[in-house]
Amino acid sequence: MTPPTSTLVGPLLQLFFTDHLTGQRRLSPQTIASYRDTFRLVLQFVHRATGIEPASLPLSALDADRVLGFLDGLEKDRRNTIASRNLRLTAIRSFYRMVALRHPASVGIATRVLAIPMKRANIKVRSYVTREEMDIILTALDRKKWCGRRDYALLLTLYNSGARVSEICGLRQDQVTLATKSYLHLQGKGRKERSVPLWPITAKVLKEWFREVGAGDGALAFPSIRGEPLSRFAVYLLLRKAVRATVPRCPSLKRKRVSPHVVRHGTAMELLQSGVDIAVIALWLGHEHTETTDVYLQTSLAMKEKALAKVSPMGKPFRRFRTSDKLLAFLDSL
Repeated sequence: MTPPTSTLVGPLLQLFFTDHLTGQRRLSPQTIASYRDTFRLVLQFVHRATGIEPASLPLSALDADRVLGFLDGLEKDRRNTIASRNLRLTAIRSFYRMVALRHPASVGIATRVLAIPMKRANIKVRSYVTREEMDIILTALDRKKWCGRRDYALLLTLYNSGARVSEICGLRQDQVTLATKSYLHLQGKGRKERSVPLWPITAKVLKEWFREVGAGDGALAFPSIRGEPLSRFAVYLLLRKAVRATVPRCPSLKRKRVSPHVVRHGTAMELLQSGVDIAVIALWLGHEHTETTDVYLQTSLAMKEKALAKVSPMGKPFRRFRTSDKLLAFLDSL
């Protein structure tokens, strides 16, 4: 017997994506795409486990036990990290919060799913590219070719701005101000807007690149050969290609899995080691909370070495402060 329409997952999912996420929460397209991919995986998992077609799936079949089975499968079968598991759980929790609000009869199921905890993950030291490594990567690009000039402008802007790869892929020329003070105007996660200053060399390279690629209303800053936006994977591939070409000259890059996000980490570390306040770095990167940026303090070995240098080594006598000022010395003698 087919369950009532109101208890099917399908109509609730449609309401979730068409009204709740877009109309009520107004989430970014990237977040909606991530949630969409999560429920594709969930529905495929349940179909394999039960044989029930997604369009006929009752909400009761997607209970806490089934969700836990799905999350375990992500780690065991798909070899996903704990961070990926928690990201999928975030999407599922968001759906069940809407279910509890819109379908009171299912509050029991929703409450049990919402009680599933996030899994704690080991916090690893962030990998990043140094300024020297980034310089070598940029010199590996063949700027005699159209793609080489685009990739040079893209990677230089990526490192200068610390932008997310999705922000760079969708960057339009009208978001770039090239004047006495040049900057990018970016819209990041949670629709938070920010402006990031550009080095004079970055502004010069972008000015030359825009002149070559041609301006226009809504023109992309870094289009593909067909004039379409580059995908995140395309940016990852062009970066990996440049890194492979530099490994003979820079062996340290061989030990790193360099991605656009690792370049972003490099920007943050360069700012931190240059003495920029952590709150300014958070604003630069578009972090909502400085706690997110604090991980770079943990990563910076150079800053820890400077702190250690200020401490007297073991086995040496403790040196007390002695004034060299005559007036202070006179006061000390009283």
